[in-house]
Amino acid sequence: MDESMIARQDTYTEKSDVWAKLSAPVPTGAISWRQDGKVTARDGKFFARFVAYIEANTVRERLDRVVPGEWDLTLELLPPITGDDGEGTQCSFKARLQILGVIREDVGTGRDYKQASTDAFKRAAVRFGVGNELYDYEQNWVEVDGDGKYAKPVEDPQLAYNRRYGRVSTAAAGVANGVESPGTASGSMLTDMELVSCPKCGGRMWDNRLTKRNPRAPDYKCQNRSCDGVIWPPKTSATAGSVDDLRDPKTSSTETVLIGGEDELPF
Repeated sequence: MDESMIARQDTYTEKSDVWAKLSAPVPTGAISWRQDGKVTARDGKFFARFVAYIEANTVRERLDRVVPGEWDLTLELLPPITGDDGEGTQCSFKARLQILGVIREDVGTGRDYKQASTDAFKRAAVRFGVGNELYDYEQNWVEVDGDGKYAKPVEDPQLAYNRRYGRVSTAAAGVANGVESPGTASGSMLTDMELVSCPKCGGRMWDNRLTKRNPRAPDYKCQNRSCDGVIWPPKTSATAGSVDDLRDPKTSSTETVLIGGEDELPF
């Protein structure tokens, strides 16, 4: 094989690994929650909607770990805009994030320069898949201790979300291996796509079980086109959880990660 072709293939493989690592799910411990919107009264109790987010330092640490010295951020101050609530104006920045020569841009807003620039940075990073899974979270209504401006949640928002939607790490591990973990409900309010992680890159997967025409086709495919991770359906004749469930029908390998080929880069 020509040396130049080998070099190009190695470069493509290296970049594919980079995109997969950037878009891998953020650890639960790095996820924070903030109240979004006003408090609502219901049946004598008060509830508020909380949304998940990550700090800018989490994004920076991901970039420094995956592509150290290979990323660059440029911020451009934009004209102030009117706030969504119609009161006052908000600062606005456009972030231009470059990683290995690939550029993604997005705009962020905030009460001041720091908040707006941080918002823009995180939004641009989402264009590379960093924290992208947070946008797929279900609405999280949590009881709070009053209807005032400084009302606090009665229950930790993350625990409330786990309890309501069944986001349990052991459940994800069980489904990913073709075996439902004891005590986990298969009919949770989250789809299996939320619970199953790619066995190769740890990213999110498409659930193809209801749409695939060939019953022997993979049940799940990684959403990242640069990753070829798939999960094959278990053999009907085999006992659930056996080694045969994890084998490639075309080989004797027990690897779950196999060539898929039609996944795409984030954005």
